[in-house]
Amino acid sequence: MNTFADTWDYLLDGANWSGQDGMLHLLVQQLLLSVTALGIAVAVGLPLALWLGHIGRGGFLAINISNVGRAIPTFALLAVFVVADWPGTAHFGPYGRAGLATLLALALFALPAIITNAYVAVREVPAELTQVADGMGMTGWQKFFRVELPIALPLVVSGIRLALVQVWATATIAALVAGPGLGRVITDGFAANYYGKGIAGAVVVAAVALGLEGLMALTQRMVQPGRGTSMRNRERGMSAGPPRLGTAVEPLDR
Repeated sequence: MNTFADTWDYLLDGANWSGQDGMLHLLVQQLLLSVTALGIAVAVGLPLALWLGHIGRGGFLAINISNVGRAIPTFALLAVFVVADWPGTAHFGPYGRAGLATLLALALFALPAIITNAYVAVREVPAELTQVADGMGMTGWQKFFRVELPIALPLVVSGIRLALVQVWATATIAALVAGPGLGRVITDGFAANYYGKGIAGAVVVAAVALGLEGLMALTQRMVQPGRGTSMRNRERGMSAGPPRLGTAVEPLDR
């Protein structure tokens, strides 16, 4: 019970949240690290996966490469990057010591979920809809942006959601190479047998993970196909169901 009391006391002590080594600074540092690593993974993996899903080729290779990426421990990648001449353990702007090595390791860790979900999302668009788009004379790009992407978007966001939460939780391993983030609070606490401090760091990591999960779940819900139309109908006092006889229907955008 003393450990839980120590944890509570540590969290409520304002001195533990201030300064360069305070939890607030480390939290912001880890959040910046996680979002940047996710951004790199999205910029690299998402266009490739969407394109492969659209053309229907290369999916076997992409998904199997992603599976190999899942099998490689992130800490093993980080250890290799840290001992190499580049990126090494040098400070990298606001990301701190070994910041670049940590960024690269986390970005590679985020790629499998993003690539797999995005590819599968486009490939699972119903064939009837793509055939209708072809029958309407849409070009490949028009079919992708007006049919495939809107339907695939919820599953694409689901992959980004999964990657973000995983990256945030895994970013704590940076502390094992004296890197940035809340992992330093956890490792320092347990190394000094100050378990309240270590658990306090873990509690903050878990709380932020739940917050990020909730935010991404809300984003995923907002991009569900037809949600915008349903909201507009409710604002006009109309039913979201099929129109009744005698009810004016707005023409589809061409």
